[in-house]
Amino acid sequence: MTDNPESANAGQAEGETGIIAAFAVPHPPLIVPAVGQGHEAIVAQTIASYDAVAREIAALKPDTIVISSPHAEFGMGGFILHGGERVTGDFGQFRAPGVRFTETVDTGLRDLLAGDARYSGRFIPFGRPVLDHGTMVPLWFIRKFLPNSRLLVTGYSDLPIKAYYEAGEQIRRATEDLSRRAVYVASGDLSHKLREDGPYGFAPEGPEYDARIMDVLGRAAFNELFDFEEDFRDRAAECGHLSFVMMAGALSGYAVKPRVYSHEDATGVGYGICSFARSTKG
Repeated sequence: MTDNPESANAGQAEGETGIIAAFAVPHPPLIVPAVGQGHEAIVAQTIASYDAVAREIAALKPDTIVISSPHAEFGMGGFILHGGERVTGDFGQFRAPGVRFTETVDTGLRDLLAGDARYSGRFIPFGRPVLDHGTMVPLWFIRKFLPNSRLLVTGYSDLPIKAYYEAGEQIRRATEDLSRRAVYVASGDLSHKLREDGPYGFAPEGPEYDARIMDVLGRAAFNELFDFEEDFRDRAAECGHLSFVMMAGALSGYAVKPRVYSHEDATGVGYGICSFARSTKG
């Protein structure tokens, strides 16, 4: 974890609305103790960073948590949002069915994004009311300190990378239009090919991707996210890049102060944690 004393809620006025802060976080189920069964200790630095981030999110007192997850429902021609008023999920597929979630959807934000002519065409509001692990891992940490806030989740689609940025912009505009205090959480692991003894093996593009993405996020140089060629990203076997692009769109128009908390590759998969504290509207 860095020694930077600035916290993600620095400078945040109590009444400020829109995307008030954003966070890039990983989603290994291993990190949840009921799943890891003690093995989560190998990523202790990531756990400490995650707890710090979750406390900062709670201190911001957001109305809504917006999460983009690579493992949420995939959309053809648009980004899917959960239908209904409640969504549920558990870690049963990871042999921990007792870790369960029941979340309240921000239906006002969802319906504006999906139904208003200014936003429609990018968002599809008929997703199954089921939470994926890319959403539940961040929620496991956040709910320890912030039990009550609404949720909006979106996943990936077959649209080009530019559309992800534009979708993030639309999410920002909608939170402003509704005067929501919203925190954006970009869920995504980094390269899955960092070690020969890892579950996915090694590729030289793996460490290169992790070094580059942590540098870009550490400087909040979001325009450089478009400089990562798709073939290079594929060889690195990353999973969070498009989530970070959508987050960048959600921060568009804001001056932000980035902070790098940690980066670990103990499992052969890169886990990076960063925050982006909003300063003033540009």
